[in-house]
Order: sequence, then structure tokens, then C-alpha cells
Amino acid sequence: MTSPMTPEALAPSDALPDTLVDVAVIGGGAAGLNGALMLARSRRSVVVIDSGDPRNAPAEGIHGLLGNESTPPGEYLERGRAEVRQYGGLIVQGEVASARADEPSADGDLRFAVALADGRTLTARRLLIATGARDALPQIPGLAQHWGRGLVHCPFCHGYEVRDRAIGVLATRPMSLHQALMFRALSEDLTVFATDGLEIDAATRERFEALGITLIEAPIEEIVADEAGGIAGVRLAGGEVVAREVLTTATELSPCLDGLEELGLALEDLPAGMGQKIATGSAGATEVPGVWVAGNAADPAAQVGASAAGGALAGGHIHGMLVMADADAAVTAHRARTAA
Repeated sequence: MTSPMTPEALAPSDALPDTLVDVAVIGGGAAGLNGALMLARSRRSVVVIDSGDPRNAPAEGIHGLLGNESTPPGEYLERGRAEVRQYGGLIVQGEVASARADEPSADGDLRFAVALADGRTLTARRLLIATGARDALPQIPGLAQHWGRGLVHCPFCHGYEVRDRAIGVLATRPMSLHQALMFRALSEDLTVFATDGLEIDAATRERFEALGITLIEAPIEEIVADEAGGIAGVRLAGGEVVAREVLTTATELSPCLDGLEELGLALEDLPAGMGQKIATGSAGATEVPGVWVAGNAADPAAQVGASAAGGALAGGHIHGMLVMADADAAVTAHRARTAA
């Protein structure tokens, strides 16, 4: 559901090193870059593998992030890549074809083998997964083409930009009814289109009536576009078109795991039928030794600032674990020398 950046937007791509690196970061969004920044500033060798397909690519600007309000996502990431490189981190353009645990070193330190789709390979001591999440939309003809423009999902990410407009909520599950109330705080012109089988209790109906929210309980045939390519309205099964300028809907989320299947990362269900995420513990650590996750793959609701913070926390934790591994290796070597 995203529009990949052009190769030029990621250029120049650094060369993939043929030597062991401390950390491979898979994913070059806010989480991955901030994790890499923490690691590079700690003098760790770190490589960010970036496919150039960020979740927020269709958005015109970032919102709700202090100091970066309305910054275009591409510009924000370009600055982030420059900051990582400033401290010696590498940014490599490519898609991961596989990532798996490899044979550990002679002293038991972990190793991971990462292969890119073009055949290049990398070996790392630790992995930070920051591949983000995918949004699956309701299967309504004409809907997907408006994603990130006339079709939005988050009142905090896009709500102010659609304030006071004619908004339609495509209610596909109970959480959508709360979403409608969130958008009602932004516009008095709100219509909820309830899908077949969605139960709406009396209390919700009363709230909608009190707030002037129109409730339509009829099948949707298609989303109608205007001459400029924007949203003109919602066509119901009977042929009636209900005029709307903006639509919002809850998506079903899933972490991006292409090429990462061999790692065996555990998934867990999100509440209210929202989808799945990668199961993580403290600082994004997973049940797979040596693998951390940050950003939307671990918390699909996290906006840019929270994703960046999660990456920073994971990066700091990874460095701390590597410090201990290096210290233990030094002790082993010291004992061997003194015993000789």
C-alpha cells in the first residue's frame, strides 16, 4: 500500500561490506535509521539495508512530530541517512531475500547471514528488524487508489488536514465506531457506512444521533472518483451516491516479513481484529537471540516519533549486549594468555 521511493531518492548507495559487521539494520525508515544512529555513535559498525518502500511514502508531510511538522517523509529520511553516515554508518539500497542465524564464532558469538535479492551477502553479529507494517484495505472497488490522499486512517496523522470537510467512515469492525467519534471531533459533516453484519449497540446509535452523525447501513458498491481523481462519493448497492470528499477506514495490519521467514520470529494478534505484529519484549528484543525489532513491525500504531524512539531504544540495547559479549570474549582471551 505504499509508493516506493525512486532509486535516485536513495542514491548514493554505499557498498555492502564483505567483512563482519556488528549490526545489520533491515529497514531504512525512522526506526531503522535512529537505531543505526545510536549504534554508529557508539562506534559500532552498522549497515542499514533500505528497500526504499516506507509506509508513509504517499503522505505529503509528517504530522505530530515536534520540530518536523509537515516535513515531507522523503526529506526527513534523507536527513536521517546523512546523520547516520556522519558517524560511519552505511546505507545500502537493496531488498533482503533471506536472513537467517548462521554458525556462531569459535567463542560462541552469534552470527547472522543476510542475502540480498541481487546476490550480495552480509554477515552480522546482531540484527535490528525495522521493516514496518502493511495496511490491508477493505476490498471495495475504487478505494485503494486514494490511499494516503483522500483515504486516510489516523486522526492524529491526517485529521487536521481534513478538518471541516465531508468525511465518510467505512466501518468494517467495532473499532471503526470509535474511529468515527475521533473524526467527528474534526468535522461536523460525518457519515458512517456500516458494513454487513457489523453490530451497532444502542449506546453508539444514541451517541451518533446526539452528535449529528449520519449512519448508513447498506452495502457499498464502489467509491466514485471526481474528474480530478479525488473522491466524489460512495455508491451504494442501490445506485445512490452519497457525496463525500474524504474517507477513512481501519486497516488490517501485518508486519513486513519478506525474506525474514527463516528467523522464526513469533507473531501476536493485535486487539480488536486489527491484525498482527512481531512479538517483542524489553527494548524490542525478540525470542530469537540476537534479533531486535523496532517501529511499526513491533507497534503498528506508532507514528514517526514513536518509531524513531523505539529504534533508538533497541539500538542502545543492542550496543549494551555487544559490550557484554566483547567483555566476556576479552576475559576468555585474557585467561588463555595468563594460563600459557
